[in-house]
Amino acid sequence: MQRGITQAVAAGCWLASKLFGSGGSDPNPTYAAIQEREWAEAERDRAIKDLANTRAQVTQLVQTIQGMQNRALQFQQDALSAAAVAQQRNQEQMTAMVAAERAANAARFAAENAARLATEESKNKAKEAEAERQRTQAAMEGARRAVEAVQQDAERLQRAAEEEKKKADEAIAGAEAARKAAENGVREATAAKEDAERRLKEGIQPVVTPTPREILAAQEKIQYQENLFHFAVAGRAGGGKSSLVNAFRGMSNRAVGSARTGVIETTLTVGRYPDPDERCQHVWYDLPGAGTMKIPDWQYFNAQGLYVFDCIVVLFDNRFTQTDIAILLNCRRFKIPTYIVRSKADQHIRNIMKEMGYESDDENFDRTQRSAMYVAAREQLVEETRRNVKANLAEANLPDHKVYVVSSSCLRTVAKGEQSPRVIDEINLLNDLYMEAQARRVRREESEGISTSEIGPK
Repeated sequence: MQRGITQAVAAGCWLASKLFGSGGSDPNPTYAAIQEREWAEAERDRAIKDLANTRAQVTQLVQTIQGMQNRALQFQQDALSAAAVAQQRNQEQMTAMVAAERAANAARFAAENAARLATEESKNKAKEAEAERQRTQAAMEGARRAVEAVQQDAERLQRAAEEEKKKADEAIAGAEAARKAAENGVREATAAKEDAERRLKEGIQPVVTPTPREILAAQEKIQYQENLFHFAVAGRAGGGKSSLVNAFRGMSNRAVGSARTGVIETTLTVGRYPDPDERCQHVWYDLPGAGTMKIPDWQYFNAQGLYVFDCIVVLFDNRFTQTDIAILLNCRRFKIPTYIVRSKADQHIRNIMKEMGYESDDENFDRTQRSAMYVAAREQLVEETRRNVKANLAEANLPDHKVYVVSSSCLRTVAKGEQSPRVIDEINLLNDLYMEAQARRVRREESEGISTSEIGPK
């Protein structure tokens, strides 16, 4: 209650400052100042109303305390009634002792025990009544102090309002200066943003070459090892990077040691996931999504240290965007092998089938019709995806690039060495990735004079 009253008083102080702050010495107030004054007057009335409500709450608290006193008296009456009942029981037991001599001892013991229990119960109720009375007195004292605090706070509020009125003119002048400065800052930031977006659309990206120290720091960050092949899955936020990393490793999203997945962007730092098969010298990396407020498109490549990875999978979901173009341009500059992958193929195929008129609960569709419609939707998805990517690459002056259309569930099945009836590009993607890793390993070991007779993919 005390905190609620204090908050009401604090709100009143602030409202009073707004009310008296808008009534400066300016004989020609602006329309904004008039509006601010009207708003402040409304807030003052609301503060007064809140104070009245607080007083009503105090009155209600006093009524509650009175009710607690009544219950305390009732507890005392119950204690007296319990004692009377105990006394009556004692008399009845004494009479029974006279009438039945054989059961005299047992009856006497029972009567004494019952009397003892009744006495203890009476004492306990008396103690409870006394405790209730003390709590009631404490509550009444708290209410009295709360009323006094309200009065004192009201006086402080009045004094604070008078002081704030004196500072109102200076505050208005400072606010106006701050507003003008903020408008200038917004205009400059907007111009810079528009220029950066224009340059990005035109393919003019800031060229930032990492220093040797930055390269070493990036390698240490991902725990880079020369005897391992480091795959990175990059792309815009929400594209399914974590699910794809789990699928590459043949793991479900809920398995122990899998990359965390979710509806929103859940990967905030680089996740390092070794292959479950210890014989495979592959490490998978789940990178935070690009295109967020924290990671702008053009800074994504250098910010995540992508220049230290051996291979980068550029993942996209619905559209091939400028983020993907920026990654490919930088990968080309650093001569890093890249693989363009469109994820969530199963979802896209279902959406295309619905556009064709398919409904899963429609009994008119038999298995043959559904299979034919699935094949048509899959071909449409693959053709549209590759056409879209090819057009975007040509617009960015990049050479044509192979595109893989996959679903995480099917890729996970293939990665585990099992067969799936709905394979699109999953097998080709895994083979190409592992062939790239094998080729790099062969080149490195040949340069070091190491035998490659037992080298092979997973």
